[in-house]
Amino acid sequence: MPAAVDPEPATLTSLLTALPSGSHGVAATDPLVAWLGQHPEEYVVVLGPDLDLDDAVGLCESLRTSRPTISVVLVRHALDTQVLTRAMKAGARDVVAHGDRDALGAAVSRAHQLYVALRGPTGGAHTGRVVTVFSPKGGVGKTTMAVNLALALTERGARKVCLVDLDLAFGDVSITLQLLPSHSIEHAVGSEDTLDQTMLDGLLTRHQDSLMVLAAPSHPDVRDRVSPALILRVLRLLKETFDFVVVDTAPAFDEQTLMALDETDECVVVATLDVPTLKNVKVALETLELLDIARGHRHLLLNRADDAVGIGADKVEAILGLGVATQVATSVDIAAATNAGTPIVVGNPEHASSVAIRRLAGQLAGEPVAPAGGPGDATTPAAPERGARRFRIRR
Repeated sequence: MPAAVDPEPATLTSLLTALPSGSHGVAATDPLVAWLGQHPEEYVVVLGPDLDLDDAVGLCESLRTSRPTISVVLVRHALDTQVLTRAMKAGARDVVAHGDRDALGAAVSRAHQLYVALRGPTGGAHTGRVVTVFSPKGGVGKTTMAVNLALALTERGARKVCLVDLDLAFGDVSITLQLLPSHSIEHAVGSEDTLDQTMLDGLLTRHQDSLMVLAAPSHPDVRDRVSPALILRVLRLLKETFDFVVVDTAPAFDEQTLMALDETDECVVVATLDVPTLKNVKVALETLELLDIARGHRHLLLNRADDAVGIGADKVEAILGLGVATQVATSVDIAAATNAGTPIVVGNPEHASSVAIRRLAGQLAGEPVAPAGGPGDATTPAAPERGARRFRIRR
């Protein structure tokens, strides 16, 4: 995901709204360097107009040799020959004027293309991203969204994606995809210290659309035997093979879900437009903030988002303090596609719901995404979240 730096909060917010949803913002170069150290997959850094030019140039020169796959986009209030000359010598890829959203978006798009070209087909040591789909309340369509999102991320086989069903008592991923898995995560119980890539590959089930699935146990009583340590090992092994690991969780903060959330790079929170669900989602977001989980990488997906219910996206954002990443309207076509075993993004890729889900997939993949409006096909730039110290325990 792109990262932006600017000491002025208003300017930083302006920059982030022009970048893909989930982009990371910091106020100075030192925290940026620390953040980059934890994110080897980063491809672009945007240096804001209020950042001292000497500091910006110095960071450009440092990244040019230490992280050559990262493009630096320098944003300035005014462009002149001196600025352009210094930026060019320091190794900045682009220099754009503050307020020119189109130019900034184009620069980020070029940076992504360059990163893909430099990384090549294998990219060396592989580190995929964990996308966790979570809701504190059942019945909101979480599994349906997780399945469709995972399929959208495959891009017809262009990306390697694994969908993990961590609703360990009542997982529905397999039946949603009409799969009959011969193995599940249950067969890895007890192998926390010995599970390897070959063993894990044998537990996966292939879906026809280039998607691999790690199924939930077939019986609820197995849930307590799936330890957090096993989940940690499974997710880290999968990240070595797959570009994206999509995790469908249980609607609860149990210890298995917390471990998955702790390993999460991008968290998609699913909500519907009813007061009980929004109350629970607000509490869940406060919990994620308290635990410092996926800060700056939380994406709100409004499912069954219809204006007629009396609660709009603006009100939801005000209640939750999080921008709406995308909206999926109520549609009988989604249920029909699920019942037919052909999720909507595959069975009807031009459907408004499919477009909305694919747009979210593009955001998660760090691709520049054009804004859109209306339920079923909408993105709203996520509001930058408050900073806080990190205190999660990595196990």
